[in-house]
Amino acid sequence: MPIPVIDFSKLNGEERAMTMVQIAKGCEEWGFFQLVNHGISVDLLERVKKVSTECYKIEREEEFFKNSTPVKRLKELIDKKSGDKLENVDWEDVFLISDDYEWPQKTQGFRETMMEYRSELKKLTEKVMEVMDENLGIPKGYIKKVLNGGEGEKAFFGTKVSHYPACPHPEMVTGLRAHTDAGGVVLLFQDDEVDGLEILKDGKWIDVQPIANSIVINTGDQIEVLSNGRYKSVWHRVNAKSNGTRRSIASFYNPSYNATIAPAAELFEKEIESVNHLRYPKFVFGDYMSIYTEQKFLPKEPRFQAVRAV
Repeated sequence: MPIPVIDFSKLNGEERAMTMVQIAKGCEEWGFFQLVNHGISVDLLERVKKVSTECYKIEREEEFFKNSTPVKRLKELIDKKSGDKLENVDWEDVFLISDDYEWPQKTQGFRETMMEYRSELKKLTEKVMEVMDENLGIPKGYIKKVLNGGEGEKAFFGTKVSHYPACPHPEMVTGLRAHTDAGGVVLLFQDDEVDGLEILKDGKWIDVQPIANSIVINTGDQIEVLSNGRYKSVWHRVNAKSNGTRRSIASFYNPSYNATIAPAAELFEKEIESVNHLRYPKFVFGDYMSIYTEQKFLPKEPRFQAVRAV
């Protein structure tokens, strides 16, 4: 059962209504969907693949296999011959980039290419959020405004560049442990050859099938809150693989730490005014992140309860 694949270009044509329904279904029933024909050029995406792979090879790979915690701990576990699985660690090389972060220095064209990509991706994110606004029946620009904590550009737009190296014992370690994403909207440019990403749906783990040059969209915890539970932030994980290194470039449109998050009033204003119609608390995103940092790999519901008490 593949996750939904949606042609984003059809929003501008005769099939707009059907496409809106597909996106609504992706948010409500899956929490994940893939966009094709999303407006980001294939040429740019190919350049992103190139500089990301080169950056890993030139600046990251040797250090990962020489000194990283997962490699050291896996070796120790193999030496013990206990048959156990490595816990509380991910078989992942990762670094974060943002406009004001320090960038990799040795890979030619990395900064220029990724800045261009991030600019185009941010535009796509804002289009996707406007579709969510429309489908939810809330004012255009509502989600963007809430995540920015009002007018202006105060939301955090970061990009996590990950590689999951080929693992000699993938049965003994997880690429990335199961979790939900803390923030707003996530846009993933995943490897189109090495699979491994799975989401939990109806109690079963389902592959997020690699599709060349698609962008995977998933909704984070804050979108679940803003939609009062109508949109889902779902569990996902990455399995370690032995057949190659998996590239994964995830960009996050997350709230400002000072942003106040709560279910949108328009979603329940027609109902009888009662706090019982609010399934989620009102909170400041920074408070939520303080809890999430400690509980990322634990169930999300206690996080909402904990932030309610802050």
